[in-house]
Order: sequence, then structure tokens, then C-alpha cells
Amino acid sequence: MSITYSPSGTVSSLSYAHRFSVRSFPAPSNNFNPRSNGRLVLHGGATHFCQRFCGLKLWILKSLKKSQLKRKHAPPNEFKSMKNEDDDHLSTYPKTISSLEEHVSDGTTIKLGHDFEVRNRITVTSQLEECSLSDIQPGGCEVSASVESPTSLPQPHSYQFSSDGYGGPSLCIAVIGATGELARRKIFPALFALYYSGFLPENIGIFGYSRKNWTDEDLRSTIASTLTCRVDHQEKCGDKMDAFLSRTYYINGGCGNREGMSKLNALMEQIEGKSEANRIFYLSVPQEALIDVASCLADNAQTTKGWNRIIIEKPFGFNSLSSHRLTQSLLSKFKEKQIYRIDHLLGRNLIENLTVLRFSNLVFEPLWSYKYIRNVQVILSEDLSAHAARYFDGYGIIRDIVHSHILQAIALLAMEPPITLDGEDIRNEKVKVLRSIRRLEPSDVILGQYKASTKDKVDIYTNSLTPTYFAAALYIDNARWDGVPFLVKTGIGLIQHRVEIRIQFHHVPGNIYRERMGHNIDLATNELILRDVPDEAILIRVNNKVPGLGLHLDSPELNLLYKDKYNVEVPDSYEHLLLDTIDGDNHLFMRSDEVAAAWNVLSLVLQEMDKNNIVPELYELGGRGPVGAYYLWAKHGVRWAED
Repeated sequence: MSITYSPSGTVSSLSYAHRFSVRSFPAPSNNFNPRSNGRLVLHGGATHFCQRFCGLKLWILKSLKKSQLKRKHAPPNEFKSMKNEDDDHLSTYPKTISSLEEHVSDGTTIKLGHDFEVRNRITVTSQLEECSLSDIQPGGCEVSASVESPTSLPQPHSYQFSSDGYGGPSLCIAVIGATGELARRKIFPALFALYYSGFLPENIGIFGYSRKNWTDEDLRSTIASTLTCRVDHQEKCGDKMDAFLSRTYYINGGCGNREGMSKLNALMEQIEGKSEANRIFYLSVPQEALIDVASCLADNAQTTKGWNRIIIEKPFGFNSLSSHRLTQSLLSKFKEKQIYRIDHLLGRNLIENLTVLRFSNLVFEPLWSYKYIRNVQVILSEDLSAHAARYFDGYGIIRDIVHSHILQAIALLAMEPPITLDGEDIRNEKVKVLRSIRRLEPSDVILGQYKASTKDKVDIYTNSLTPTYFAAALYIDNARWDGVPFLVKTGIGLIQHRVEIRIQFHHVPGNIYRERMGHNIDLATNELILRDVPDEAILIRVNNKVPGLGLHLDSPELNLLYKDKYNVEVPDSYEHLLLDTIDGDNHLFMRSDEVAAAWNVLSLVLQEMDKNNIVPELYELGGRGPVGAYYLWAKHGVRWAED
């Protein structure tokens, strides 16, 4: 009887061949001394075969465990030398050590398995004509066995990783434009934060794609300095970083995206093996390159073994026409459900709270209409370093902030209750609001540009007409919001870094305490304030009697300050949106019809800007913005809350 042991699983360290004796395996701890020809002879009768064979089996398992430990602690660069899994002879599921199958017939298979799921094959060939079962005596039959290494094809890259000892990753994420600032500062750190917190598969594959002549190690060393672990739990931080970086690979796309995407697909397929895997492509590329990159990706890098999703950064076009062309190009290659248009500001907790507060609290929902709400104010002022260079590249604050973030925030705040929390149901309601917003007239808009000056010269950016400040009064023409002004103010270089939404209610009709409220009744207006910056909070302004003798009223703010109430680290918005993409939750991402409806609101103003009929008003850096904004508020009968 001959036993041939041929491992075809992931373990490749047994790259030698031996013949050994059953008598050499009375216990797992025995040592084995090869003969001069490098083989050991296995002797023994069938009556003792099972007992002796257990020693052989446990010796094999011990060797396999050593191999696993070596792989587990191998440095990242050793992943390149590991062989791909050969699945030609693998069963559809791993066997455990208790599932040893033994057959005494010609060409029968014995399968050895164990708790960390290494799959191997032992083929037992019974030579009954030489040694029948009834003739076997102790020492009267020689059983030979050989351990052979699995075969594998040489590859330019030869990777293998797994959380369970075999199989490829179930999810691969490719960052197109991996050497850019956004990828380095935001995308890769967000991916690691999700990986560290357990929201990504342990055996995920991360791929960086760019045209720079980098290696895997160049990418890993570049992003390593940007990775940080959660403040509230830093257990095994270093180990997690090493594991994440070891699963990160770089692809030089070369001069052509078509060839580059083919290379990306080949590497992904090599690492995925034959396992089912889904793919996400984050397109962190300039707008002028987006169509070509997306087209080449669609034709050459999509998987057929799972779903594919692409993430696109704002702005989504330059105007209505260019946005329409971009949308048509994307929809010719991808389905709508595959496209995720990302705006990192929509990943803030403030935005998610808009619908939670409204639809889960009875105290607010009945008041959510023109009958009780006097105006809504949306404020987003950023510090100077935020996006200044991008604004002056020609996109400006309207295309970068107003088109997506501001209008999306208004849509979420003003929409009707969706049927469910499904992303499509929410997007159906958002697009109704966007289509109901009255097209902005230039007379209802104030544009500004900061004049950053030194002692001797004015900043060169003032030679451009690209606005860095936008203020407007929007109206939603539907039954719920008829006549309610939605006032928007956003800009850079203002006096404060501030992100908040203020909902001001009507005065109390026939208020008997009116005379006790002082000369400015607007200061006694009830307000709901949702603040994200400087300190995330929910505030409600109410009128209250001041303690003491006499009757004096005050308007304090009831304060839910998040940092006092919740002792947790708030995840970055990119983490939130990337996790939503993985989960297929698209309610915070703009659909194609939402993009078109938002451009329609802004189209008249953009046309006038292109004709230079609207000139931005200059304002002091660190000031309150253009003076014209105050006249705009007065025109619509609203006092800006922060003033």
C-alpha cells in the first residue's frame, strides 16, 4: 500500500519529499531521520497502522502550524514572495481534523483538515494483489509515503493573504489618484480607521493607482505617517497598522488609463484568487480626467464575481451642460446604483441628525412648516486654509459648496417623510424639494471675495472674479414651505469658523409678555440650533423668567453639548461615507436627477457670472463678509441670527 501526500492548499512550506516508517511515529514528539537518499521508509502491519498513522498525521499538522506562524509574522515585503492558492483540487468548504476520511480501495482519498482550515489531500493506493488484508502481519507490509510541494505558476507579483489561512479578500478598494493630497490626508486614514475599528474585512485588499513610478513600499511609507488609532481604544495599534499596510499595494498606471486599468484588474484578480470579491473604486482625480478614467475603469477593471461601485468627488461638473455630459458618460458605463457622488461635508453628524430629530420627535414634526417656522438660516464659514486654492482654480464656492452641500442640507431638512429609510426612498423625497426650489435670481444673491493684504501688497487672488463668499435667499414653492425664506451664508476668511443650521419660529400671537421682552422682540424668538462647529451641539432657545423679585424675561439656550454628553471620538466624515458605500447606503450621495435639479437652481446666477454681469464685492479677511449681505437680509425681512 502506498500513501501519497500532496498538499494543494495554502501551505507551501513542505517543499520536500520523504519516505518514512510507521514505526518512526509512535508519538508526535519523535524525530525523523532521513536516509541517504532523502527518504524515510514506513513499515508496519495493518493492525497497528491507525495507531502509528496518528503520529504521522500530528507531525504533519505540527509542520503546517509552524508554516502558518511564519506566514502570520512575516514582514509586509514577504507577501510578494508567497504563492497564490491553487484551488484546482480544493473542496468547496474546509474540513476539520475530526473529518478524516479513510478508504481502503484503489485510488481512494484521505482528507486531512484541522482547526485553522488548511486543506490538503492524501491519496491512498491499495495494492491488494501484493499484500491482501488477510495476509498482513506485523512487519510484513511496506507502506511508502511522499510529501510533495504544490505547483504554482510564476507571476510578476505573487501575493497571498487571508485572515483564515486561505482564500482571497472579500472586498477590494482601489484609490485612483493615490499619490494626491486628498488620498494621503483623508482617504487612506479613513480606510485604516474603519479597518482598525473592525468595519472592514480582515483580509481586505487596498490598492493605490497613480502614474508615479512608485512601489508598494513607497506607497506604504507615504501613508504610514498619516495613520492614527482611535483615542478611545488603542489596543494593538501597531499590529493593526502593520496588517493594514501589508494589504496595501501600488499600481503604476503608466501613460494610458486603459492599459493601467488592465494592470489594476490583473493584480486584483491575482490577489482575489477564485473567491468572490466586491470592488470599490474611489476616483480622486481632477474633473478634466474623470470621464477618461471612469470609462477605462468600466471597460477594464470591473469584477464579474461581485458588485462594483465607484466614488466620485465634487464638483460634479462646471455648469448644467458639463454636468449633463458627465452624467451621460457615467450612465453609459455604469448603472445609477453603482455611482456614489461624495461630498465629505454630508458625512457630518449634523446632516444625519436633520432627519433623526425631525422624524423621531413628536415635539418637532407638527411644527415643521410655514405655519410655525419664520425662516431657516444655513451657515457654513470656513477658515482660510480650507479650499482657497481650489476656489481660484475657477470652480468657486458656488460649484464647490453651494451646489452639493448647501442644497443637500436644505433638501434633507425640508423633505416630506420618506416611505422607509431606504436610500432610494430618501433620494426620491430630496429630489422633489430640489425641483421645488425657485430658480435664484441675481438680485437675491450676494457674491464676495476676500482681500487678503499685507503691509505692502494685496494678495494676487484679488485679480480673479472667482467668488469666495456666497449669500442668498432661497424659496421652496410647495404647500409646506410657502413663503419661508431659506437664508444661506457661506464663505472663507470670515470672522469665525462656523457650521450650523438655525430654525427660527414665529412670534407667539398676542403674546401677553411682549412688553417684558425689551425693545427687540426678535431676540426673544424661539430657535432650534443644530451646530457642528465650533462645538457640536443641539440648542433650543426659549423664553424664561429670570430668578428673583420682579418679572424679567431672558432667552437662554437649552444646551445638549456632545462632548459633555457623549464621551466618544467622533469619526471623520470620510469614514462615515466610505462605510455607507460599502453597505450600499446611498441616501447621502446625490443621484443624477438631484445633480441636475441643483444646477437648475443656480443656472441663472452662473450665467450672469460668466458674462461678468455680477462682480464679487470685496471684504476684509477675518471680517463678517460683504456689506451687501445685510441689505439682502433686510430685503427679506430677516435679521441674521448671529448678528
